[in-house]
Amino acid sequence: MTSAPKSAAASEDASEDQMQRIPLADAKLDGPLFRRKLMAWYKSHARELPWRGVSDPYRTWLSEVMLQQTRVAAVIDHYESFLRKFPTMLALALAPESEVLAIWSGLGYYRRARLLHKTAQFLTRERAGVLPSTSAELRTLPGIGEYTSAAIASIAFGESVAVVDGNVERVLLRLTGRSEVKTAAARAFVQKKASALIPKRHVGEGINAAGDHNQAMMELGATLCLPKAPLCLHCPVYSMCKTRGEHVTLPRAAQLSRPVAYLLSLRKRGTVTEVLLELRADEASLMPGMYELPPLPLDAVQGREPLLRLRHAITNTNYYVQVFAAHGPEDSGLRRAVPAAKGDLHWVLTSRLGSIPLTGLARKALQRLDVMAVKLPKLPAATTGMANTTAV
Repeated sequence: MTSAPKSAAASEDASEDQMQRIPLADAKLDGPLFRRKLMAWYKSHARELPWRGVSDPYRTWLSEVMLQQTRVAAVIDHYESFLRKFPTMLALALAPESEVLAIWSGLGYYRRARLLHKTAQFLTRERAGVLPSTSAELRTLPGIGEYTSAAIASIAFGESVAVVDGNVERVLLRLTGRSEVKTAAARAFVQKKASALIPKRHVGEGINAAGDHNQAMMELGATLCLPKAPLCLHCPVYSMCKTRGEHVTLPRAAQLSRPVAYLLSLRKRGTVTEVLLELRADEASLMPGMYELPPLPLDAVQGREPLLRLRHAITNTNYYVQVFAAHGPEDSGLRRAVPAAKGDLHWVLTSRLGSIPLTGLARKALQRLDVMAVKLPKLPAATTGMANTTAV
């Protein structure tokens, strides 16, 4: 007699129970062999990124904050622009917040920029602009959590502390044949395994054992041990892996969809052009103090053809954006439909758009409409040294 199939919920419960019953010893790795294989691969395959090979802890800190939940390609451009504007911690600390947000515009998660700025001011005032050198001290600073503190401490200062991000977690779960389970026990297992593999502190000319190891682990997850279709045949530790392919993961939340509409209103004043923008309130829950195109009610644009259509993702929501322009001075219907208070609307010179804090969506739309120039930043060569940070 054939038994009935288990429900998905029952399977998940069984999987979690089974995982928690497996003792840690069942998933032993040969640490020295693993490190040798990993580092041999990393030395010949690591990507060249502008925040690698720098000796300034400020740059390591900046790159790690920018890389939180952000694509490497997007970070490269902003990292270089940011350092051109604020090459030192002192320059950042002395800048007004609006300038910091303006350079950060397009990276999203603007709270990171605000905390980075406040922390630079605190360090300049209280510690003469010197970052703490241990993960424990770094964690006491605003905006620096467990992952970022370990990354800075190991990469900039050589501390033997393991970094665990999504890439490292995926590598370790596959190596040990584990499924993804969001429990404290599962988290503790991954952290313990990562800590067991981290080499002892060894810093010398061109050597940073812990920092290089952490970078290599993240690089492996970012380039080979991918969430989908991992490149296992190119993996340096394939022979040590118990999964050799994708591991069982929890279902991801479905992306939400939301249509939105915005107004593009331009005017000429002599030889210059101005664009109408709305300034979000300082107490707004999302992107306070940022400029955006004035939002329009959807019923106000029915039957109109948009000037631009684009998709813009923020966390788990896809925004299907339409930008509308008034058809000449006599078409005042769209302008009257803007619900914002008159005091929140500002005419801004298009030549100043790169120096004000724009939301990422506003920047994207204005650049695609050729209202805002796209600048390609260049970064002067940095001093090379011990600190090497990693991308995800």
